[in-house]
Amino acid sequence: MTDRTPRADRTAAGDAAWHRRLEHIRGDALTSDTAQTSGMRRLEAISGKTVGSRRLWMGRTHVAPVTSSGDHHHGEAETAIYVVSGHPVFVFAEGEEEVRIETSPGDYVFVPPYVPHREENPSPDEEAVVVIARSTQEGIVVNLPSLWAPVEVPPEAGRDGAADAGRSSS
Repeated sequence: MTDRTPRADRTAAGDAAWHRRLEHIRGDALTSDTAQTSGMRRLEAISGKTVGSRRLWMGRTHVAPVTSSGDHHHGEAETAIYVVSGHPVFVFAEGEEEVRIETSPGDYVFVPPYVPHREENPSPDEEAVVVIARSTQEGIVVNLPSLWAPVEVPPEAGRDGAADAGRSSS
């Protein structure tokens, strides 16, 4: 199909504020120059730093066989996770209990803001790989000593934050 828009109209549209270029980040060009947690390796693809995004961070995380990440949360960011390979387990606290979500390739996991969690890979021989998208410009990572560590939630976060997981502001 041919673009039949007059050349003058295409040029004017090309200068409009909404008409920006698409950014392409190759899988082998991701950078580890982002916040890290022990036991896993995060690779950044889309962020304010890499492409100028304003409300999105996206990347890939690798957890080696028989490895657990440290406990952590992602501050104000909502996090969506897509399991690419392996069978990672996502662990969070509910009251006094640890809750374990066992996943398979093709599964999705949602992590609300400020919720402490960790990733585990129980497989003896297969790396777990997930794609992560966050609702903030940069990858926020707050490493914690445990799933039950106090989490500071700003008052404006209200019920969108840790209160939903039985936590209160500290």
